Amino acid sequence: MPRSVRHAVNQLVRFGLLQVRCCAFAVALLAGIAGSRLLPPLPVARYDLVLLYGVLLTLVARRAGWETRRDTAVIAVCHVLGLLFELVKVRLGSWSYPEDALTKIGGVPLYGGFMYAAVASYVCRARRLFRLRFTRYRAAATTTVAAAVYVNFFTHHWMPDLRWPLALAMIAATAGTWVGFSVGAHRYRMPLAVSFVLIGFFLWVAENAATWAGAWSYPQQLTGWQPVPLTKFGAWSLLISVTFVLVEHLATARPAPGTGRPGPPAVRP
Repeated sequence: MPRSVRHAVNQLVRFGLLQVRCCAFAVALLAGIAGSRLLPPLPVARYDLVLLYGVLLTLVARRAGWETRRDTAVIAVCHVLGLLFELVKVRLGSWSYPEDALTKIGGVPLYGGFMYAAVASYVCRARRLFRLRFTRYRAAATTTVAAAVYVNFFTHHWMPDLRWPLALAMIAATAGTWVGFSVGAHRYRMPLAVSFVLIGFFLWVAENAATWAGAWSYPQQLTGWQPVPLTKFGAWSLLISVTFVLVEHLATARPAPGTGRPGPPAVRP
């Protein structure tokens, strides 16, 4: 095997292993949800057990050093915003949680926010493990469009859906913005908009797995599981921008000790 090909394969394997580490919380959460379907009948509702599992998983992740204290705070914010999102979308019939539970509010089990917390955990860990750096990142423009994306996911039920115009606005806001990342001793880069699309695709794949595991159900899945429509791929590609700007803003909100400048937290990977 030529040396260049061997190097490319080795780097691809390293990249994949880093991605697995970034997804540790999300994979463990999804595995717990899937495993809960295999339990025998219990006096405790499955959704309540999943909530308890999510809380314990968060404590383990913090204790194991998967996340810093700041990461946990960022993830908690995403959990709350995710629950707000769920409360509105479930009320409007976009999807549902058909099982009973004590910890359901407005038809949404409280564990529902952990889905968004898992995405935030991925972004936080990727930021650290890949040593992400951004070139020509226009924070104000990107944040403004991301906020409009979040609002549009609510308002499109009553007003025109601006998904495509917002996608074009996000491309414009991130034009020329590059994400630099490390795999071993080598640095690479890609356009920020491309990273949103790639993450959105894998979130769509994960959503298929989550609905199959019974985490929630779309209307067409209530009589039997069906693949999640491909349109959700585009929705996730937009929605990941909301998580990204939250993580980037909150993670750099305080200066690193002794530098006067924001810096990544020190934690074992």
